[in-house]
Amino acid sequence: MNRSIDINCDVGEGVGNEKDLFPMISSCNIACGGHAGSKETIQLCLELAKKYQVKVGAHPSYPDKENFGRVSMSILNDELVKSIQTQMQLFEAAGKEMSIPLHHIKAHGALYNDIAKDVQLAEIFLTAILAYKKSVVLYVPFDSIIQKIAMNNGFKVMVEAFADRNYNDDLSLVPRKKQNALINSDQEVLDHILRMYKDKEVKTITGKHMPIEADTYCIHGDTPAALQILTYLTNELPHHNLQVKS
Repeated sequence: MNRSIDINCDVGEGVGNEKDLFPMISSCNIACGGHAGSKETIQLCLELAKKYQVKVGAHPSYPDKENFGRVSMSILNDELVKSIQTQMQLFEAAGKEMSIPLHHIKAHGALYNDIAKDVQLAEIFLTAILAYKKSVVLYVPFDSIIQKIAMNNGFKVMVEAFADRNYNDDLSLVPRKKQNALINSDQEVLDHILRMYKDKEVKTITGKHMPIEADTYCIHGDTPAALQILTYLTNELPHHNLQVKS
């Protein structure tokens, strides 16, 4: 019997490939207006999630559409809290009539990376989503500041690893501006996942094997080869006694 593996995908970001991706994923992170997304795109993703029984997550970001939320921002604490809460309100408004429970929250881009290592920002982010503490899961990087603070404050967490991104030796992601940031080969993505899932380690860009554990694995919806990679994983994972969790 195949064991289940959770594959999540960032969606609703303007690429328009969601109809192809949703049949092959188990959870999704829907952009809710900070870096991308609108009420209409959120609703489209929610409809697909309902159709394919995909767990639904909100994907708040720094309020920075110009840089797609991928650049760290200097922003007042209160303004960041207000922005995140506004994004969550947009998400809730879009899904109000669809009776789809919010399963998780996952920060996007630079905000995700910043709260992984900055205590103050992590605390600010948790303050912004405090209303969801008892009802949702927080997707966080392995052994990160946000993971530790969230768990110490009673938040439920799922640890995430990136199937289509390379790692540095300190388990930070290789910056997107570098040529080797993304993994576009479907075979390499499969190897990357299997090493993390089965061996509890990741091979870094310097060739080191560093310990890592994860409950869910991300394929970015805007990765050029996203559909090709997900199709390959769907076909190949069963050969390794794994299947995408339904």
